[in-house]
Amino acid sequence: MLGERLIEAGLLTKEQLNEALRVQTQTGELLGSILIKSGFISEKNLIRMLNIQELKAKDTIDRQLVKILPEKIIRQYKLFPVKKEGKYLFVAMADPLNVIALDNLRLLTGLDIKPLKASLKEINSLIEKHFGLPEVKRALQELKAEPETKEIAEIAEDIIVDEAPIIQLVNSLITKAVEEEASDIHLEPFEKEMRIRFRIDGLLQEVMNLPRKMTNAIVSRLKVMASLDIAERRVPQDGRIALKIAGREMDLRISTLPTIFGEKVVIRILDKESIKNYTLEKLGLAEENHRYFSQFLKGTYGVVLATGPTGSGKTTTLYTALNFINSVERNIVTVEDPVEYMLEGINQTQVNVKTGATFAGYLRSILRQDPDVIMVGEIRDFETAEIALRAATTGHLVFSTLHTNDASGAITRLIDMGVEPFMVASSVLGVVAQRLVRKICPHCKQPYHPEEAELAFAGLKTNATTLYKGRGCEQCNYTGYRSRLAIFEVLTVSSSLQRLILKRPAVEDLRQLAIKEGMITLKEDGIQKARAGITTLKEIMRVAYREEQ
Repeated sequence: MLGERLIEAGLLTKEQLNEALRVQTQTGELLGSILIKSGFISEKNLIRMLNIQELKAKDTIDRQLVKILPEKIIRQYKLFPVKKEGKYLFVAMADPLNVIALDNLRLLTGLDIKPLKASLKEINSLIEKHFGLPEVKRALQELKAEPETKEIAEIAEDIIVDEAPIIQLVNSLITKAVEEEASDIHLEPFEKEMRIRFRIDGLLQEVMNLPRKMTNAIVSRLKVMASLDIAERRVPQDGRIALKIAGREMDLRISTLPTIFGEKVVIRILDKESIKNYTLEKLGLAEENHRYFSQFLKGTYGVVLATGPTGSGKTTTLYTALNFINSVERNIVTVEDPVEYMLEGINQTQVNVKTGATFAGYLRSILRQDPDVIMVGEIRDFETAEIALRAATTGHLVFSTLHTNDASGAITRLIDMGVEPFMVASSVLGVVAQRLVRKICPHCKQPYHPEEAELAFAGLKTNATTLYKGRGCEQCNYTGYRSRLAIFEVLTVSSSLQRLILKRPAVEDLRQLAIKEGMITLKEDGIQKARAGITTLKEIMRVAYREEQ
């Protein structure tokens, strides 16, 4: 029947069909597979001929349907039920031409099967989300064999054995997160299950749900790895784990938080080697911003501030700056909370509030160490701000971060902390505000005409403007985005801005003067990158719209 349809469509000759049928008789292979392997027809043409649709990213997966198919069949044939409409069951399949699998599904369900083409990676992801990794089953079997009243300390003793399934499960989760280039792993206990999410390119994505009874064992394993108190579940704890994964040195920061259903754990993943690859050019600064920032780094004294919300890449920008100016002739000292990456040739220290080692306390000691360049992880209070700015006026180049929405807000924040305006005006060289936005996936990048809301946001007046977006593919997990870059706003404290600062101005007054003198705003920098096809206007709207308002 398939062969006849292909002959009628002019995609196959009778001779080719006869040859394929002869091979099928000898080998028992599926006819579709033989036709594709023999080169008689492409998989794409065959799928189009059979009118097989592709699984779309917007398709809603009805996970209740998975109960009508045995897990063994799902794993064996690499498929996953998507939705049921009347007598039709739509099933995502890595091989939608597998007629044996389709026949088995009809017999099992009594429904007509409509296959949807999906990638093997996507099918595996769906299977993992519902059934978990193979290690999950082994871990569950182990836990079922143990009494439910077992103490947490006893569980911890059991999982110290390297072959324990819980260890394999935790290792698999961490390895999977590294492979997916996740920045964080969230393990969240709820009433009936433990949800696991990865933060990829700044957004959380659900990976899988595990039975709640596994929570204590998984958390205990992580605590053992991070040298935390496994018996203490009433207070938050912090620790770190050093691992080597796929030849890469990884640093994991563990944070636990007691909740009503158990301990929530967040793991921050830091690649120790990644910082070596960052240069000023790779930061993604526009030509004008690159020139301003380079001038800051050429200074021998003054304060350079990086601002933005948590997770906007401020520390990476400052580390890149330190790497750029690092030399044998300079004594560079940092005080951080915590030290995120280790920089060769730079003296790094870490605050410890429990012992009284604060930013301000360390700064006083550092100033007696004959420093040329100082980096303060964050200016949080008046005392730290005053010491840092005084250090800048006495011949030191100081880098630090502040949590403000834009560059001009950093100036007024220092004044609000209690620093005298004349001190701010005379010591601050410039401020770099930044946000991280997702980049368009290069594997599925395609042109499109933006919507009216996007045109209005970007100040474009014609819908003939061609921009780019990601269609969604296996490489980007069907999001249309892969990796991230920063958009910047670089404010240079000119002589006219210094005079305005002395008058304790409002943020908007500072901002308007900086724009008048040529400052490129976050929104403008983002629009430039969208028009260059690096990111999308929707992504800039998501990240920078609030600041513009």
